[in-house]
Amino acid sequence: MQQKSFDVAALGEAMVEFNQTVAGQPQFLQGFGGDTSNVAIAAARAGARSAYLTRVGGDTFGQTLLQLWAQEGVNTHGVTTASASHTGIYFVTHGSQGHEFSYRRADSAASRMTPQWLMGSPTEVIQAARFLHLSGISLAISAGACDTAFDAMVLARESDTLVSFDSNLRLKLWPLTRARACIVQAVALCDIFLPSLEDMHALTGLTDPQAIVDWGHAHGARHVVLKLGSEGALASNGQQRQLIAPRPTTVRDATGAGDCFCGNLLARLAKGDDLFRAAAYANTAAALSVQGFGAVTPLPRSASVLAAL
Repeated sequence: MQQKSFDVAALGEAMVEFNQTVAGQPQFLQGFGGDTSNVAIAAARAGARSAYLTRVGGDTFGQTLLQLWAQEGVNTHGVTTASASHTGIYFVTHGSQGHEFSYRRADSAASRMTPQWLMGSPTEVIQAARFLHLSGISLAISAGACDTAFDAMVLARESDTLVSFDSNLRLKLWPLTRARACIVQAVALCDIFLPSLEDMHALTGLTDPQAIVDWGHAHGARHVVLKLGSEGALASNGQQRQLIAPRPTTVRDATGAGDCFCGNLLARLAKGDDLFRAAAYANTAAALSVQGFGAVTPLPRSASVLAAL
């Protein structure tokens, strides 16, 4: 792989988060989220040279996101401010069935991404990155964003940039039939597929982890790491498979745990770990992240993960 200026670049929508701190009560902690932004920050905290690609609104929330990335050491050369648009927000509530998301993102700045927008500074960042990370949400927020994401993946493959893709299925954003078609197309373009068990059951009807990994390889992914939540992960490089054992932890809020996993996995791959060592590291990082509230604040730094390992 040629020399690159960034280890991980992620493309998608960043949002301001309001996370319920007491189930059933109107108490919310303001933070930040957006799955791919979480990945970029998680990778930066793990020591990677990280960058983010998006559009933010010309509002206070857009400015606070730019400040967040500056504080976290995430490069924003590929971020543009759309003065006439707003930044998306979302709410997280907690109950007996886990956490639930409610979005206020229609016509947000990021949802108005287009392939033409990509041809500016975002292209430079993609070409300079070792990994480009996207998700199902990157595709789901609008038709224009979906086209932009696919163009970004093609550009990455032309630029010796490896593509990482997290299924991150959100059926509140698009119908299952469209989600299935687009995610299948994305898997065919990615080098590393990072689905969750729940997503893949909804997308394929499969429940057996081994069969899901087979599905990922059959649809074009060279590497597959299936996130199993409290059961760990199943990693495959196409020749070997390894079950990454779960780590006992106290779960306060699982928001962003999968994003934490992805960001740490990519950071460790960029540092030279093989897939299995990187997955074990990422699994430990995700176990640490669920001990706090919100998507960003609990993301661990490398010293904490190494100590836990």
